Amino acid sequence: MSKLTADLQANLDLFIQETKQTELVWGMRNEEGWLCCDSTEFENSEVMPFWSSKEEAKLHNVEEWADFEVLEIPLDIFVEDWLITLDEDGVLIGTNWNNELQGKEVEPSDLAKMYLD
Repeated sequence: MSKLTADLQANLDLFIQETKQTELVWGMRNEEGWLCCDSTEFENSEVMPFWSSKEEAKLHNVEEWADFEVLEIPLDIFVEDWLITLDEDGVLIGTNWNNELQGKEVEPSDLAKMYLD
């Protein structure tokens, strides 16, 4: 059972809170690379989804994403390396997507700033 709701801002807040506590971010990867999708909010943009817990990520590890492996990324590497690279590549970050595959899509630089608060 997911603790994520239809309140996308609350899910983003939970993402920041939980990843600060555990110092881990969770994503999905297969032999072709990390999971990346077309943005639902912005035309011609890609979004890479991440979750604040392994359990939430595993809920999405089904159907067309069943061939992906749920993997952890240390928070310091995520913030200091991934967010910079994804920002340069113009890829958005999808945070704590819920059961409807909805979640805040944020600029990597904006997400990095949230960790400074």
